[in-house]
Amino acid sequence: MALTLYVDTARWRAHQHTVVEQFPGLVPVCKGNGYGFGHERLADEATRLKSDMLAVGTTYEAARTKDFFSGDLLVLTPYRLGEEPVPLPDRAIRSVSSVEGVRGLVGARVVIEVMSSMRRHGVAEDDLGKLHAAIDDVRLEGFAIHLPLDRADGSDAVEEVFSWMERLRTARLPLHTMFVSHLKATEQAALQQQFPQTRFRARIGTRLWLGDHDATEYRGAVLDVTRIAKGERYGYRQEKAAADGHLVVVAGGTSHGVGLEAPKALHGLMPRAKGVARAGLATVNRNLSPFVWAGKQRWFAEPPHMQVSILFLPGDVAPPAVGDELVAHLRHTTTQFDRLVDRAPTA
Repeated sequence: MALTLYVDTARWRAHQHTVVEQFPGLVPVCKGNGYGFGHERLADEATRLKSDMLAVGTTYEAARTKDFFSGDLLVLTPYRLGEEPVPLPDRAIRSVSSVEGVRGLVGARVVIEVMSSMRRHGVAEDDLGKLHAAIDDVRLEGFAIHLPLDRADGSDAVEEVFSWMERLRTARLPLHTMFVSHLKATEQAALQQQFPQTRFRARIGTRLWLGDHDATEYRGAVLDVTRIAKGERYGYRQEKAAADGHLVVVAGGTSHGVGLEAPKALHGLMPRAKGVARAGLATVNRNLSPFVWAGKQRWFAEPPHMQVSILFLPGDVAPPAVGDELVAHLRHTTTQFDRLVDRAPTA
């Protein structure tokens, strides 16, 4: 009995090809938990897409992925002086976000990140002049800019990249390749037209692997179903049942990422009000689970256990049978499945 990720493989791959066609030179991103699929699976998919480069999050991920992917490995986390050395092949490319970092990677292949409106990391405009001497000692693969997802101030993504391209050109730095993130296909095409001598390469993960929500589905298997009467105690904390119903034990607990949720940005009055309501219910141990039965997400009977969750079904709802599977609305980037099942041939 398992928490299973089902993949409509034909549909999933068709979406991948659509994205690749929209972004010439696309670099697939495989970081974290491999967007819920795992590094080995996504490395295989990148090979199927005939990608010459795969972006990973850290040097540790690069070390794990190098045996699954034969092309170049772009490490997205910037190099820092004094970091723990991790043995990597020459096909590994390091991101760098400072002049000092470039100087610390003599002989290495590097991509230099510039400071965008994300304000996360990157070389500042004032430091561009210092890069001339530094890049002579490395193998420069290009520059990169990581853009924000939302632009509340109404600013323009193309204009931001254009401005940086002009700064790099004014500083007489090579513009043969620019790695970009979070651009629309039309925006990348516009930049390519403005800078025909530069190769723009979009680093894409979420849109590539998770862009078609209906291509994947998590399901947790039902392990046990127990009738419970109002007032009877149950669970680790021996809470009293508030009403007659059933306790449903389903595969999927904290070790899978169930009950763990990344913070979400709330825009507008209604989403904020719902967030406050959920927080209020949580204070009295009322938390909505990601598992669906009879058309509704069901409440946790108590916080999820390590490998299973216990749900409460009211007495007027017919319970599932042991062995049934409940759809689970889980976030791919925080979920670890027990098994992955392809619903279509992999060939």
